[in-house]
Amino acid sequence: MPTYNKLVRDRIIEIIETSGRTPKHHVLDDEGYKSQLRIKLQEELQEYLTAEESTDSVEELADLLEIIFALGKVHGASESDLLAVRAKKAEERGGFEKRLFLERVEE
Repeated sequence: MPTYNKLVRDRIIEIIETSGRTPKHHVLDDEGYKSQLRIKLQEELQEYLTAEESTDSVEELADLLEIIFALGKVHGASESDLLAVRAKKAEERGGFEKRLFLERVEE
């Protein structure tokens, strides 16, 4: 029997049960949830960094978004709140579309 000891998406328990297997799980408290989301964020980031195909990269980016939105909620921000902060920062400081690489600032 495999041991996972990790945060999983909400429907995974149901999917395992539907397959005729019995998952052993529990619901995390607030601190445990926040901690496991951070671990999951690192895991998904690593998977993105090692993805070789664009389709795999997009899948991992979607996973990262899901985790970022969940962490936003932990910190009291909805998805729309996060997107509003993103838009404000983009308006004030720009995005990364121009691919600018700052080497140094001379005084």
